[in-house]
Amino acid sequence: MELSPLVITLETAGAATVVTFFAGIGLAWMVVRMNRLKGLADAIITLPMVLPPTVVGFFLLLLLGKRSVLGKFLLQWDVSLVFTWKAAVIAAIVVSLPLMYRTARGAFEQLDPNILYAARTLGASEWRIFWHILLPNARSGILAGLVLSFTRALGEFGATIMFAGNIPGKTQTMSTAIYAAVQANDYALAFDWAMVIVFFSLFFVVLMNWWIARSGKGGCLWN
Repeated sequence: MELSPLVITLETAGAATVVTFFAGIGLAWMVVRMNRLKGLADAIITLPMVLPPTVVGFFLLLLLGKRSVLGKFLLQWDVSLVFTWKAAVIAAIVVSLPLMYRTARGAFEQLDPNILYAARTLGASEWRIFWHILLPNARSGILAGLVLSFTRALGEFGATIMFAGNIPGKTQTMSTAIYAAVQANDYALAFDWAMVIVFFSLFFVVLMNWWIARSGKGGCLWN
């Protein structure tokens, strides 16, 4: 069995998760602090989670394709995104970011606001409050968002095949390899790749549950 889909999937999911981790936390903190248009901002960020992945991929083509304004601008610098590994990463980021954002926002909103008010009263800056109060107290939710966004990126299919294609050795992930195997009537290969995805997803979810349970027993994971 050719292992390139496994390598491409792990590289794609890993790169996407790094971006969604920081972007999701930043967006969650921004929306939590908003007084106006909070509902609209939340809806826009969450939208890729409720849209069909093929629709997300289609809009990525419209936005970043060679015929788009941005795509034409990038071509002037010899940068093409469509049907490249970078396109697979972008697709994974877009579909997994809402999970990181929603989970981090929920964790932030569960924190007693009196703690934040007390810190501000004592003269703590918003930056210090974010790093020393908000993040440590929201660590379980942030960890859950990290794992969920990674596993979502791991199994991404619709937006990837629309925007990055299914090029063996280049953009073919495990999900698109399953699709190609089924199309070729090779159900044994499709089953093998499906079980690999199940194994990785189950492993990280179990690891997340163990870590959160350990944290709940008093072990501070941020120290």
